Amino acid sequence: MKVLVIGSGGREHALCWAIAASPIVGKLYCAPGNGGIADVAECVPVKPLDFDAIVRFCRDQAIDFVVVGPDDPIALGLVDRLTEAGVKSFGPSAAAAKLESSKGFTKDLCAEFDIPTAAYGRFADAATAKNFARGKGAPIVVKADGLAAGKGVIIAETVAEAEAAIDEIFSGRFGAAGAEVVIEEFLEGEEASFFVLCDGTHTLPLATAQDHKRVFDGDKGPNTGGMGAYSPAPVMTPEMCDRVMREIVEPTVKAMASRGTPFKGVLFAGLMITKDGPKLIEYNARFGDPETQVLMMRLKSDILPALIACHDGMLDKVSLQWKDEAALTVVMASKGYPGDYKKDTIINGLKAASALAGVQIFHAGTRTEGGRVLATGGRVLNVTATGKTVAEAQAKAYRAVGLIDWPEGFCRRDIGWRAIERERGKA
Repeated sequence: MKVLVIGSGGREHALCWAIAASPIVGKLYCAPGNGGIADVAECVPVKPLDFDAIVRFCRDQAIDFVVVGPDDPIALGLVDRLTEAGVKSFGPSAAAAKLESSKGFTKDLCAEFDIPTAAYGRFADAATAKNFARGKGAPIVVKADGLAAGKGVIIAETVAEAEAAIDEIFSGRFGAAGAEVVIEEFLEGEEASFFVLCDGTHTLPLATAQDHKRVFDGDKGPNTGGMGAYSPAPVMTPEMCDRVMREIVEPTVKAMASRGTPFKGVLFAGLMITKDGPKLIEYNARFGDPETQVLMMRLKSDILPALIACHDGMLDKVSLQWKDEAALTVVMASKGYPGDYKKDTIINGLKAASALAGVQIFHAGTRTEGGRVLATGGRVLNVTATGKTVAEAQAKAYRAVGLIDWPEGFCRRDIGWRAIERERGKA
């Protein structure tokens, strides 16, 4: 069959890498792809938000199935458009994707269906939001309601910081995403990422993961789209996974179906594991980045039939097997990220780094030109490795990082520290 993947990041490279291994794929395309994706799929110069061009390409090439990677085309209705055109796809409708595209929508749904989450308030003006923050005190979490590329969440340590964050969101920095502010209580605990495939009725949990949002070692600095991840997440025990399914995921899937907006695709629950149990921080309506990179490294089964089953409502007929190994990915980013950074800097040493056993490098913001690999984005490479333990996977990944010659890049040096501390405690 002919498959088209939409997107150009590390998540899409990992998905293309996994899908390309499927025996049922005859031809794999990616729009627009990147310098690394070109090794496993044919990259086509079509932008993810150019829905007309995507539909036209699907018709011209007789595409059988489309996998939509990024949040923007999902939120803006690409899956709906493909459905209208008679093209099968993986991903939720725009109505179902409101679980990600509006934090306020999700908080209200949690309140209505008794899904455990942080206490909150929704505000359309700065003065009311600031009064709420003053009444609650700090620390407190301030969020832009809509999609903000992982940067619209501010953990305020003081009320003054909360007020500044409210002003920043309403100033227009995040565009339409900042038309409304959601303010939440600060939850104490350990974060985890939990992924579940959904077909509108049935659910299939995937492996667990844990990512690192802050830009610098020791979880310091501003939030980013993610500086690294590992799988499995030790905090997500089988018992905790069962609780998350029973208390959070299954009630959400039932609620969306009851509203006439069944969720089909991957439901990515960002969780805080508190002393009282799991609480939902937020939902994403697509695979995580960089969590997808470690999930695909651990997956033993063919991913494509499971994605198709989500569309067809046949997920109860599918099972997936996972490797016992751990996987860890280190994000190499352009210096200055998540702020301003140079573009088109040259990256060397990728061939040597990729040659290490158990290492796979997924490209995020790259392009190739004249045989050279150039950095074009903030998050640029996902240096990913597997091992018997998280510590072993971490050592392999950083060994590969050491072989990459890119003076204009940087990475965190402590990815996986929580899991490694637990492993050492058991030794």
